[in-house]
Amino acid sequence: MPRSSRNTHDLGARTLALGLAASAAAVGAFLLLQRSAWPPHEDETLALFVGRSSLGELLETVHGERGGAPLHFLLAWLVGHAGGGLTELRLLSTLFAVVSVPLVGLLAARLAGRTAGLATAVLVSGSWILLFHGIYARMYSLFLATSALSYLALLYALRQGGRRAWALWVLAVLVTVSTHPYGAIVLATQVVFFLVRRERVREGLIATAAVAVLGIPFWYTDLVLAGRFDVGVGGGGAQLGSPLEVLDYLGEVAGDFTTGWLVLLPVVLALAAIGAFRLARAQPRSALLVAVVLALPTGALALARLGDTTSPESRHLIFALPFFTLLVAQGALALPGRRTGRAAAVLAVAALLVGEVAWARHKTPPLFEGEPTARIQARSTASAWLAETSRSDDVLFGYEPLYLGAWERSRRLSRTIVPRADASLALGVLRGAREPLGRGVWVFDASKRSNITPRSSIPVRLPSPRRDFEARAFGPYLIIRTKEPAETAQRYLQQASQVMLVGKALLIGDADVNFVTVRRAAYRLERASSRSLSSSSR
Repeated sequence: MPRSSRNTHDLGARTLALGLAASAAAVGAFLLLQRSAWPPHEDETLALFVGRSSLGELLETVHGERGGAPLHFLLAWLVGHAGGGLTELRLLSTLFAVVSVPLVGLLAARLAGRTAGLATAVLVSGSWILLFHGIYARMYSLFLATSALSYLALLYALRQGGRRAWALWVLAVLVTVSTHPYGAIVLATQVVFFLVRRERVREGLIATAAVAVLGIPFWYTDLVLAGRFDVGVGGGGAQLGSPLEVLDYLGEVAGDFTTGWLVLLPVVLALAAIGAFRLARAQPRSALLVAVVLALPTGALALARLGDTTSPESRHLIFALPFFTLLVAQGALALPGRRTGRAAAVLAVAALLVGEVAWARHKTPPLFEGEPTARIQARSTASAWLAETSRSDDVLFGYEPLYLGAWERSRRLSRTIVPRADASLALGVLRGAREPLGRGVWVFDASKRSNITPRSSIPVRLPSPRRDFEARAFGPYLIIRTKEPAETAQRYLQQASQVMLVGKALLIGDADVNFVTVRRAAYRLERASSRSLSSSSR
């Protein structure tokens, strides 16, 4: 038990429970009210479309082709087969975000006492990274909840010992590593912690061996994902950069955890430094765990070799949110003197909370304000048109939200979707599809923030030769479709190249990456065909 938890000035267990419940309720109320504010994203569409397949096909896709987060895709499969869609998948993200708040509070309380636990939970409740990923239907709120639970399980196992406690830890870690590839870093921080502390080392190593064996399917999916994006350690590829670039990335992470305003971020970092000093003096064991959790991923990222299309973002370190926020909370609690007391501490935490919410509103305005009505109506109309006019053998390009809207209206929408930004996966889908291939379908969104100049409308423009294509515009959305079936993968890729040239001319940001993907896939197909002809002629 941390020393501060026995402090007479520390909060009572009932007060902590009520505070955590109130914080979780506030987060849940906000996320439920804003669940449709953020526009649908292609990654959300991807999860639901992969989840449309059978369970066997899902496991084959995730385990052998895509890699990544099996548990998230399994949840998407459950949602899809229960008749749900984007709203239901987002509700799962909301659920895990809400659950994360008390888990983070309990973890911080175990490390630094109940007052620090409540302050940490309150600050986490206003964090952009929690609020955004509590709506965004990806795996990150799930990753936060499972990783926090695994750290709690570790502390419990180290305190109690015994097979039952370590079995609970093994289960919690396995769930964590099934949620995100960075779950391996979570595991590494925990193993390093009990090895350095020399606490129950024999029991911990046996449990770690169990995780290593039982987690083999998850390690394999991580390798598949790393292979797709050319991520590793050693020669080849680019590293994150110089020490200054690493620090810049960590500063971005700290800002997204709390508040990224350039005026306020130095204050936050100063509070974290004060909190680290205070924690090291009062609870050195807890300070060691925090140090390992923050230092180990920093070193891993500095050494990692990254592919051309890979860049770490703040969400990848979401498992470190409870620990960094704990340091900030400790720093804020240390500011008031004996005369000012708890009132000043409450004001300090409240001021930080306001700064966090202001940063969240600045970073993603639609999360608070919603989309323009015209864009929502245009997307609805375009999705309805696709649902009415699509054929089951169409070849869709990219996991566009318009396809999701069409699928929710008509489950007969084509299952053949060519992934963008990955030539190997794109060619694999085309080779696996039944020939003759159907019509090609492409979507451009002029209102995307990734465009050079986001616009609310887009002109109708046809690729060359114009006689082979048709196009319809709906506000910022342009749908281009071939009039006749593509029939072969080679012809589809030729047509896709022409469509991407139109996208480049219209200054659509994704068109540059997609053009490269299509050309690489066409080149690989041509080489494979040449080798096949060469072999047959011998």
